[in-house]
Amino acid sequence: MLYPVDDSGHPLAQRFQAFIRDPAFPCVGAKSALAKEQMRIVVGRDMCSAWDDLRIYPNLLDLASSYAREPTLFHSLAVLFETDNALDEEAFERCLWARLESLTDKDDFHGQRADPRVSADPGDPHFFVELLAARRFFVVGLHPQASRPARRFERPALIFNLHDQFVQLRASGVYDKMRSTIIARDVALAGDVNPMLARHGSVSEARQYSGRAVGADWACPFAGRSGAFAPGGEGQAMFPDLRSAAVTETVSGARSRSPSPTRVAEAGR
Repeated sequence: MLYPVDDSGHPLAQRFQAFIRDPAFPCVGAKSALAKEQMRIVVGRDMCSAWDDLRIYPNLLDLASSYAREPTLFHSLAVLFETDNALDEEAFERCLWARLESLTDKDDFHGQRADPRVSADPGDPHFFVELLAARRFFVVGLHPQASRPARRFERPALIFNLHDQFVQLRASGVYDKMRSTIIARDVALAGDVNPMLARHGSVSEARQYSGRAVGADWACPFAGRSGAFAPGGEGQAMFPDLRSAAVTETVSGARSRSPSPTRVAEAGR
């Protein structure tokens, strides 16, 4: 398996951080993650390609591992893609779900068992993208053609947020106030309320991932987990401390060169 990367010094990552720090940007959670230096950033090539999926996966693993050791607010992973394919909202949505499908395939290959308490049906109000031994994620997509200003970044991006953090916020009584603040800031930026906003558990949150306004007849382009396991048949909880690994890829290393066949073979998929 490849190791986590730190692409925070990449020019695109620097511009993304400036985008988040902009006073008008409405998501105070993202601002907090960045201010606390708890926003990991990976820079990939093309969101419509599987090229970087093997690099994204260990960074999700590292995010989940860090949170499992120290479950504090706020942690997230931002995956930024250098290629602007001029995707409209529907095309962006298809690419988003293709990446999530591929990442859940990696989970199956590495023997990660699905949590039976989590719905695999993206139309279910209790659906989540589940990876890494029952770690649930809420995914936010950004791209240049997004209709909502808060989602309109210069390049395609996927932001992975651990669902457990929202549970923490609700348990502490902070969630409703924070949600109201974000909505008010978003209205100030966009001029109207996001029509896709919904309370957790009322409709599937998968409808919100891409940022596109969809109707009641929307069908999610996600087949779900296959349930297949790696050879040997035993799932494992994959939470090693990847930050302590002797080798950590950087933007000057693996991202800037093609992965060797040996490393791809080691990653297993």
